[in-house]
Amino acid sequence: GAIVLRLAKSWFRIGSLEILAHSGELDLLRRLLDFIIQEHFPSIAMNDSNRYLEFFSAVVSETANLISLWMSVGFAHGVCNTDNFSLLSITIDYGPFGFMDSYDPDFVPNTSDDERRYKIGNQANVGLFNLSKLLQALKPLLDPRQKQLASQILEGYGEHYYSRFTELFKTKLGLLGENENDNYLIAFLLKVSLLC
Repeated sequence: GAIVLRLAKSWFRIGSLEILAHSGELDLLRRLLDFIIQEHFPSIAMNDSNRYLEFFSAVVSETANLISLWMSVGFAHGVCNTDNFSLLSITIDYGPFGFMDSYDPDFVPNTSDDERRYKIGNQANVGLFNLSKLLQALKPLLDPRQKQLASQILEGYGEHYYSRFTELFKTKLGLLGENENDNYLIAFLLKVSLLC
């Protein structure tokens, strides 16, 4: 026999908020979100009228960081739906995950993913999709100005991800300072490793 035990600081996921918004349970959504912020986001003041916006900004930023870290070590999450994306930007449900032996942007660790939706080369895009679902869940709690700002935060996800991804790869390669050819070198080395 065997026992599998999964531990995490929290099991609250994007889907935890998404289901409440979808069913119109806005009071419960607000109470749950306040609880999550109070318990796990101490830098956000509970009396701040922009707390949901600050929460969203933190989740967007940390999700970009998490997926950049995944990519930097060749890790692919096998089931990246909103029920498996933590609001704390931690990996809580490994499911059929895997590490690449050699670089392959089409690597899929989940044998049931016939459409290759969660291939490693698509993980950052799936992160963006899930964050857009989080924004959709938060919108009933935001005023028009906050909705506009939240959309701008979401638009910055790609740049944040790419910046962190580049920083991690530059560190791996020992590239110091800023050089306009660094991104070309990283892309070239990944392409070369694909041919090997």
